[in-house]
Amino acid sequence: MKVGINMLLWTGHVTDAHIPVLQAIKDTGFDGVEIPVFDVSDPAHYRWLGGVLDDIGLERTVVAIIPDAAHSPISPDAADRVRAVEHLTRVIDCSAALGGTVLAGPWFQPLGVFSGERPSDTELDHCADVHRQILPLARAAGIIGALEPLNRFEAHLLNTCQQAIAYGERLAEPGFGILYDTFHAHIEEKDPIVALHAVHASGALTHVHISENDRGTPGRGHARIRETIATLKALGYDEWLTIEAFGRGVPELAAATRVWRDFFADPSDVYVEGHALIRDCWAQPS
Repeated sequence: MKVGINMLLWTGHVTDAHIPVLQAIKDTGFDGVEIPVFDVSDPAHYRWLGGVLDDIGLERTVVAIIPDAAHSPISPDAADRVRAVEHLTRVIDCSAALGGTVLAGPWFQPLGVFSGERPSDTELDHCADVHRQILPLARAAGIIGALEPLNRFEAHLLNTCQQAIAYGERLAEPGFGILYDTFHAHIEEKDPIVALHAVHASGALTHVHISENDRGTPGRGHARIRETIATLKALGYDEWLTIEAFGRGVPELAAATRVWRDFFADPSDVYVEGHALIRDCWAQPS
């Protein structure tokens, strides 16, 4: 098992200004960081950042989103779906330059853009067609997909683990995996632990986000984080446990994820306490 933290706690674009933060994360004992790849215009930047992370000694995963409706995989407009393929191809290019190993996130629709109806078969088919074009590129780059079902207030296509499992069966493409997030599961699942067992049993569990019910410091809320980690250990999961918490540092993302207040005094509260919580939970006897 490896412990990571998502850099969206600080920024949507990691630069040299964040090197002290990256060093502090390493000094705390983290194995790696999750890098947002939102700006896909310059793979050379991510190649540089990969070198910085190598020097510090941090592995890396990647989080990506669909930037807007004009790049939506579920759009009824074929031109939008072509742009979705182009965008996700650039995401993969940047992720490969970074040395990322996991492509996490809700790269199935733009955040907060709704049809007003339940997800349709046409939307699911459109999305699958886009993903069938980009997942082979990810595999060739050594990157595994980890698609993240989101709560109903951020997306409508995939809200539950069961929907994500069914989508994977529809997609039927190697390299597809599911990201289990304790925050979204807390909202959408009848029983988050039963849902976690289902994702594991499907063979699609590839990544886990440790996220508190208020998006703040892990362990200070009532998401079932301890039980989740104990379950993962018992199931033999041996991949990333990545902390995801949000503040007001990225205004556009804060608005999209409905973060209207501060959930912690300082980001160090999140990564120091969160790291200690994960390590303590993992150390508990099975």
